[in-house]
Amino acid sequence: MHPSMEIRNEISRRLDGRVIVLGVTGSVAAVECFALIRDLVRHGAKVIPVMSAAAQDMVTPYSLEFASGVPPITALSGQAEHVSLLGDGKDRADLLLVYPCTANTISKMALGIDDGPVTTMATVALGSDIPVLIAPAMHDCMFRNRAVASNLQRLRDMGVKVLGPHIQDARAKVASRPEVVAQVLRALGKSDLEGRRVLIIGGRSEEPIDDMRIITNRSTGAMTSNLLEVCFERGANLECWLGATDVSMPPYIECQRFRHTHELEDLAKGKEFDMVIVPAALADFAPQPQKGKIPSDAGDLTLHLSTVPKFLPHMAGHCRLLVAFKAESGMSDEDLIARSRQRMEAQGSQLTVANDISMVGQDNGRILLVTAQEAKEVAGDKRAMAEAIIDACVDLLP
Repeated sequence: MHPSMEIRNEISRRLDGRVIVLGVTGSVAAVECFALIRDLVRHGAKVIPVMSAAAQDMVTPYSLEFASGVPPITALSGQAEHVSLLGDGKDRADLLLVYPCTANTISKMALGIDDGPVTTMATVALGSDIPVLIAPAMHDCMFRNRAVASNLQRLRDMGVKVLGPHIQDARAKVASRPEVVAQVLRALGKSDLEGRRVLIIGGRSEEPIDDMRIITNRSTGAMTSNLLEVCFERGANLECWLGATDVSMPPYIECQRFRHTHELEDLAKGKEFDMVIVPAALADFAPQPQKGKIPSDAGDLTLHLSTVPKFLPHMAGHCRLLVAFKAESGMSDEDLIARSRQRMEAQGSQLTVANDISMVGQDNGRILLVTAQEAKEVAGDKRAMAEAIIDACVDLLP
């Protein structure tokens, strides 16, 4: 058994049975390919490396063979690998990913020049409607060259998905591995949210006592992170408003930060969404904040907490489907379902994710997906729960 089999499906089975042709070209970023291949294999993919001559000066074919378990293609032979892998045959690969993609390769792909194994693979893939993803990497001056920019746009117009680059220190740096893996999962996923505008509001609000101290809720943000991943992979046009969290969000998704619940109404002005999901732990009560810092030796402090206006009814007017979260303590399923439906009617939501507060901060747990007609139990880790929530949303979307 090849060592690559030891890590197959280590993360998930979302790329089980999928074949990815990985074109590697002559950028120093090619050194990232070993780890990228391993990441894709951990999701179940079979990765077939194809190397340009210049790429072989950056990394050795042996290293990529060890990473993938497949001998890299370094030259085309009488086996017509470009046709068998990316032509119209029934056993063809599922996707061509060129990572990294140099300025030279970009221009040759755009002009249909196939003078090496990677560019020939690209020519065939672009002629047979196989998904093509490229991750440019070069010096910023090359990236800003008008000919390169024009050819990159030409590839976009041909349906090629361009990942990055990210400009830093006069370099157009290759997209990160997590971003590339997520884009591959998106390209080969269900696509049942493609074209849908989805907003996820996550984290926890922080209501000030004074300029130093706050009142907040318990929420790690882990469910928000998983929901963002699932929605991205299923093709959504995503927006995220994020309060305080204990966990990182997917680095390829930009999140707009908020601190106080009242800030959310300003963020919502002029916005319309197909779906709004609110796992955020928003304040129900808040004090009247005092200026400066209350002296720590001032003795006992009495706070008057006022009710914070509910935000979800406001969002009901900005979307076609509103998903609320409801956490209670020590309540039976029947009572939790009844309470969820009361709240749904009051706030205009169509789906409530209900659970006991004992689940907060736990990796595994149990939720109820409550609609006006039914309630479904889902148990598992947060990724499994996020998938089930989005499945329910897709069924409910008009």
